[in-house]
Amino acid sequence: MNKSIHTERQKRLMELLRTTREKQDITQIQLARRLGKYKTYVSKYETGEHQLDVVEFLAVAEALGLDPGKVLAKVRG
Repeated sequence: MNKSIHTERQKRLMELLRTTREKQDITQIQLARRLGKYKTYVSKYETGEHQLDVVEFLAVAEALGLDPGKVLAKVRG
């Protein structure tokens, strides 16, 4: 198994979360505030510098109004 966090699935998740945020016209700062985090937190997971764990993913999905199961189904491919 590839040890890199930059797997195709990870790239799809990063892209899906970023494009969803942008389509909703939410800035990284606004999303970070919803999450109780700094803007760099959002920037880092969107660029792949930080890989979200399950609990973090659930928080981001909730903050964006996404169904986590549907997101994972899209990422799974």
